[in-house]
Amino acid sequence: MTTPSVAPPRAAATRWRPAAAGARLARRGSGRARAAWGQAPTRPRPPATPPPVPRGLRRPRPRRLGPGLTRRPWARSATTRARARCCASPCTTGRPPSPRCRSASPSSSTTRFVLAVGSAVFDAMFNGGMATTSTEIELPDVEPAAFLALLKFLYSDEVQIGPETVMTTLYTAKKYAVPALEAHCVEFLKKHLRADNAFMLLTQARLFDEPQLASLCLESIDKNTADAIAAEGFTDIDLDTLVAVLERDTLGIREVRLFNAVVRWSEAECQRQQLQVTPENKRKVLGKALGLIRFPLMTIEEFAAASPLPAGPAQSGILVDREVVSLFLHFTVNPKPRVEFIDRPRCCLRGKECSINRFQQVESRWGYSGTSDRIRFSVNKRIFVVGFGLYGSIHGPTDYQVNIQIIHTDSNTVLGQNDTGFSCDGSASTFRVMFKEPVEVLPNVNYTACATLKGPDSHYGTKGLRKVTHESPTTGAKTCFTFCYAAGNNNGTSVEDGQIPEIIFYT
Repeated sequence: MTTPSVAPPRAAATRWRPAAAGARLARRGSGRARAAWGQAPTRPRPPATPPPVPRGLRRPRPRRLGPGLTRRPWARSATTRARARCCASPCTTGRPPSPRCRSASPSSSTTRFVLAVGSAVFDAMFNGGMATTSTEIELPDVEPAAFLALLKFLYSDEVQIGPETVMTTLYTAKKYAVPALEAHCVEFLKKHLRADNAFMLLTQARLFDEPQLASLCLESIDKNTADAIAAEGFTDIDLDTLVAVLERDTLGIREVRLFNAVVRWSEAECQRQQLQVTPENKRKVLGKALGLIRFPLMTIEEFAAASPLPAGPAQSGILVDREVVSLFLHFTVNPKPRVEFIDRPRCCLRGKECSINRFQQVESRWGYSGTSDRIRFSVNKRIFVVGFGLYGSIHGPTDYQVNIQIIHTDSNTVLGQNDTGFSCDGSASTFRVMFKEPVEVLPNVNYTACATLKGPDSHYGTKGLRKVTHESPTTGAKTCFTFCYAAGNNNGTSVEDGQIPEIIFYT
């Protein structure tokens, strides 16, 4: 089943006329009205005997409902159908409906009594010190459909919301202090939350001050960042929402892809502000959001990429020359100089660490002469590789210097690397060597695992497996690795034997 998309609110105003006899329809009212009369709330239906009428109110005459009115105030007849005079384009920015957007709604038979019982705002409007005596009351910024949904809820406790009306109904419920209907709207949005509408709902949740819904939206964005930023709604968010997302340490995406998405947003924002789409104006509309892109987490290849691929930050024109030079020095010089951009990794990992070992047996004496051990692999689902398990020395406790890399095989792009070292105890066990940050590995794409060791002869694996499957002990989900021979200089490592026995990852 295809889940319908949720539409943002449109602006309107609603007018209605209270009935001359205030309680004319109160006997067919909601559970709230019946409770006010001291009776148990029930679904509204024509009673055999009318309920007692509060003191001071005349018993309603059921046949005189007035012209154009129905026995159910939320059911509009042909003569009471709303006539809209709205803006040419609906509001899609997540801001409150504009007061300039107005429509005339039907005359309503809703009683002041039911509205006052169900809403503190209406109670103050009708019974407060400055109660209105007008026969026609204008409700600014409220759509007829949303107001009718509120009326139906107050009369019958029945919720009538859908993807097209949920945001306007939520706005109306908040404005007129009907928290029960507000809760139903928020629950509806939670059930329909997906990666492709998470940003739109996040904007609405921040606008309507719904922290629980906003938190769920952010969690969805963390788990499905790539899908969320690829959705059309991403470029429609406001700057404050963009900043709130970029500040997070839990986004599951490589920084260069996040940068490309932010560039798309800046282009859309230039058009909204009627600015020419130039690098200078992109930088201007991004403002403080630009400083939240973690450029030091990129590889130098990603940072310096040129057209026809999406231009990297160095070629985009958004960064000034001083920033580009500073970042190039950060990538190439040791010790690394300080940069003005955040270099803290985004820890996007959840769940339990997993690992697979592709060898069934361990043998002795694998030598190193400066050539990298390499093995190609692919996987059937998206994972994040955090490190390798490597064999250590056959001569007892030893320290190794090692450079590890994951390379996109088709483009020969280095996606992640680390120059580090590890200590071994002389056993045939594997020893963990980790990347600085997780490396995203996409399904059915060829990658090359690479390790360049400096040290004495080590153990090595034999009887290698071409396919290795890891099954989650909790969910039963299977992650299948397929290994292939990496042509070229590989120090002898192959599918059958060699180094890089273990891949450590999160799903």
